[in-house]
Amino acid sequence: MAKYSRLRVLNTMIETGMVPVFYNKDVEVASKILGALVDAGVRCLEFVNRGDQAHLVFGELIRRFGDDSNVILGAGSVVDPVTAGQYIQLGANFIVGPVLNPEVARICNRRKVAYSPGCATLSEISAAEELGVEIVKIFPGSQIGGPGFVKAVRGPMPWTYLMPTGGVAPTEENLRGWFEAGVVCVGMGSNLVRKDWVAEANFDAIRIAAAQTLQIIQTIRSENPIFY
Repeated sequence: MAKYSRLRVLNTMIETGMVPVFYNKDVEVASKILGALVDAGVRCLEFVNRGDQAHLVFGELIRRFGDDSNVILGAGSVVDPVTAGQYIQLGANFIVGPVLNPEVARICNRRKVAYSPGCATLSEISAAEELGVEIVKIFPGSQIGGPGFVKAVRGPMPWTYLMPTGGVAPTEENLRGWFEAGVVCVGMGSNLVRKDWVAEANFDAIRIAAAQTLQIIQTIRSENPIFY
């Protein structure tokens, strides 16, 4: 079961402003990626449900890091309630999906686990909020309109909390566009946990990039206190 309350998870996502997204089938490599991100100051991390037996790697990460108060680990790319239940039973503190599934929302609500489904239209976002979703994932972020889409959504729906994934890069220009448009946090995958760094076992580069990204977000927020 989840170690942390839904409120703590959501507040931590908002406070840190970034949820790194990563996957590796090798639990030792995945552990080093996770460790580098946590050392950088990241608190919420999304392990992607990708590949055969991904849940076994996730379960081992929970066993290794579950007692660390700095680590709030969730599962991503979850599209059905059976998979959601499996990850919640393993200890997932939040569930993320590329699509909105009402049954996943219900099982997460039943266990008081935060759920961030991927939405691409105003109707999907509204439906997600009706199902109790607090932070809605925008996916794929750049393809559905980027920061302009966020700004347009928050015009008629200023109460909406959005987290783009896809098209988010660890640069000031990119991050400034998203946060000035009104997102509460961003999801970032291969632009942060780069394949070449992982292949070279350059986990220090991941740590440095993550720390710099968090600092950029903090600076942008201090200049544009929309929600904070």
